[in-house]
Amino acid sequence: MTPEMILTMVVLVFVITLFVFEWVRIDVVGIMMMVLLPLIGLISPKDAFVGLSSNAVCSIIAVIIIGAGLDKTGVMNQVASPIIKLAGKSEKKIIALVSGTVGLISSMMQNIGATTLFLPATQRISKRLGIPVSRILMPMGFCAIIGGTITLVGASPTILLNDLMILGGKKLEPFGLFTQTPIGICLLVSAIVYFALFGKYVLPAASGKADKGATASLIAEYRGIDSTYELHIPSDFEGPRSLEELGVRTKFLVTVVAVNLSGKKDKIFAPRSSDMISADDDIAVVGRAFNIRKLAEEYGWEIKDGLYVFADTLSRTSAGMAETIISPRSELIGKTMSEINFKKLYGLNPVLLFKENRLYHGGLTHIQLQMGDTLLLYGPWERFHIMRNQPQPRALAFTTPLEGEIMRPQKAMFAVLWLAIALTQIVFFKVQLSVALMSGALGMIVTGVLSVDEAYRAVDWMTVFLLAGLIPLGIAFEKTGTAAFIAENLLGLLGQPSPIVFLAAVGIMTSFFTLVVSNVGAAVLLVPLCMNMAVMAGSDPRMAALVVGLSASNTFVLPTHQVNALVMRPGGYRTVDYTKAGIIMTLIFLTVELTVLYFFYGIQ
Repeated sequence: MTPEMILTMVVLVFVITLFVFEWVRIDVVGIMMMVLLPLIGLISPKDAFVGLSSNAVCSIIAVIIIGAGLDKTGVMNQVASPIIKLAGKSEKKIIALVSGTVGLISSMMQNIGATTLFLPATQRISKRLGIPVSRILMPMGFCAIIGGTITLVGASPTILLNDLMILGGKKLEPFGLFTQTPIGICLLVSAIVYFALFGKYVLPAASGKADKGATASLIAEYRGIDSTYELHIPSDFEGPRSLEELGVRTKFLVTVVAVNLSGKKDKIFAPRSSDMISADDDIAVVGRAFNIRKLAEEYGWEIKDGLYVFADTLSRTSAGMAETIISPRSELIGKTMSEINFKKLYGLNPVLLFKENRLYHGGLTHIQLQMGDTLLLYGPWERFHIMRNQPQPRALAFTTPLEGEIMRPQKAMFAVLWLAIALTQIVFFKVQLSVALMSGALGMIVTGVLSVDEAYRAVDWMTVFLLAGLIPLGIAFEKTGTAAFIAENLLGLLGQPSPIVFLAAVGIMTSFFTLVVSNVGAAVLLVPLCMNMAVMAGSDPRMAALVVGLSASNTFVLPTHQVNALVMRPGGYRTVDYTKAGIIMTLIFLTVELTVLYFFYGIQ
């Protein structure tokens, strides 16, 4: 070994140690590499910062922005809703449809984004059907990770591949967008089948600890709100009758937050006490479950087992509650909410009023408000954000963080159009991946799908700097001959394996590596190494790189992947639960991957 090789190995051990013990953030590790490697003479200053302008890093930035645009316009919700409705009440169908949909969406957007999108809906399905949420969330998370293997832009490791495939100073033939699709589809199907058949044996029956949002503690303190309920008014109801006449708030301490008028096919999202309820209408209410049952029994109304008519508009991602306080210069001071027509002005429903150490459930709109009074409001998140963005002085100040955001459904066609333009350039015109994807991201900004600031906020800059810093480490491995040296010695242990046995060894090594470092780190470090090993073993170096890129997503045994960490608390999982289900999934992943390579790609 040369001194440069030894120094490179020392840097590698240093990086792995930082990843394992997390003494500093992973993006700081990347920045360290950009500074340290040229200082100790392993690479040139030019090579140290080449990662910031690499095709891979620019592609990841663009993919994140495109995904944010699709989410901002509600396109992803439109995709999710019908799939969820099709699932019915069968646990196996729910696993198959939800997990399959998330997996397919992950093929074109960040898997963490696809998982976040479906998480609230999946929790709602679980509660509605009485199925433990742990039976659904882990399969959904695993399939989101696997979905990234379907296309070249589905996961960070595969986006990196074309940039990393440099052998002997020459770039190898790049992979196409769908080169790996047969493998990814088979992996996704195998995961769905695995959980559908054996999920009840490998998954716990936990109810989870769902994040109840910013108002959870407020609701618990006031003991006034359990959930949002949907009620149907039967056809024999003697009406129309007003909400005030029915005494929904004053008699039952229940707030009607939305009304679906059956005759007009219209919805009211801030109903007033004078609004009328008629037969065959549907209403959404918030309040204590006991009081809502009393209301339904009194008038013979039907309590549905979930949100149906209001499933999209009042889902947790679209609407909720926030605590507000009357600010010192508020226009509400000395007035009642009825005097200023509060509901029409703000489009929000007052649920509770806390005034002078007393809690008011009924008659809120006729109570004179004073500075410091606290209001619990319910409504679309968009309305809350509009109120918060008003110029000073604001009528109300928020005392809890806001969920949701201002959506732009009117821009949905532009979001879909720019996604299609980006994919068309990649598939039919062979435009470089980063250029095609960045044009789609730029198009979304120019047409108002996202503002520039929103695009910047959407990007996970931690991942960007991690990538930018690890790419130079891969260059150091190649230029100092360290990759070739390690490859030669590892190959000596393997002997003269057949190509498929060699790729099996590569897949196992990558799967192990990705458990202790990030999947991006595994790809950057192992692609140059395994390509050198492939040349010495007489195998195709491109296939070795592909196996590394795919196997870097084989990270199920520990909750170290972002997606696994995201669903861990809502699903009520422990590390041992991931180990139990993940070991079998890891073996299935490797088996399916190698089988498809053997039969479909002719690797023997």
